[in-house]
Amino acid sequence: MEQNDSIRLQLRMARAGIASRRRCETYISEGRVKVNGKVVITPGTKVSSDDEVTFDGHTVRDEKRKVYLALHKPSGFLCSDEDPDGRPLAKSLLDVVVKERIFHVGRLDYMTSGLIFFTNDGDFARALTHPSRKVEKEYVVTTKNEIPEELMERFLRGLTVEGIRYKASQAVLTGPRTANIVLTEGKNRELRRVFLSVAVSIKKVHRVRIGPVSLKGIVSGHFRNLKDFEIKALLDGTRDDRDGKKPTQYRRPQSRGNYGRRN
Repeated sequence: MEQNDSIRLQLRMARAGIASRRRCETYISEGRVKVNGKVVITPGTKVSSDDEVTFDGHTVRDEKRKVYLALHKPSGFLCSDEDPDGRPLAKSLLDVVVKERIFHVGRLDYMTSGLIFFTNDGDFARALTHPSRKVEKEYVVTTKNEIPEELMERFLRGLTVEGIRYKASQAVLTGPRTANIVLTEGKNRELRRVFLSVAVSIKKVHRVRIGPVSLKGIVSGHFRNLKDFEIKALLDGTRDDRDGKKPTQYRRPQSRGNYGRRN
């Protein structure tokens, strides 16, 4: 009989700081979760506060203290709980200080640097990653060769690459090989695929902002706690521009042609 305080198993796990709800669904499907000693492989299974839940043999307990961290991830760190190839994990930069079980909100590619959040609050993570929220994520892109100005215009209008449509909410050329891009959809490897579609190789992708939170003041490899007003603004879907500056738009100089020398 279902009890009044019953919730979905993946929600129970997320609230305990195991991972995001979506990731917890994967753990359940992989057979890594038990309820009252029995393996459960169906996400959405209801559990009550009286049920004992274990993950990889460890009891799942609600975290009493909620943690919200902003990390400046260096390139060459992986956003994952584990890696069979032994690559360094972004979470390892926090584990020496943070005692609570935490997980990353969204992700950054292995070679992408910049701002990423870690938390043990599953509801917070779900609110930020739900597609309907359209949380702004701002990137500085550096390329190996010159960026065509028309790419920025097409990216703003929306373009299709290998059957997938990509659209930026802001795309500003800030130099011959640099651009400032704001995305809200968070599709996999979006920037690299868009730039490669016009044969432009990316040298570096650096995320400088998520919603109201700027990377300003956080040294690479270091982190800070999110402030209460930042957490509220993220959940409310608002932006605070107190640290933000609009990028200076670059215009490629027009060719004047060859003129004869006057005597």
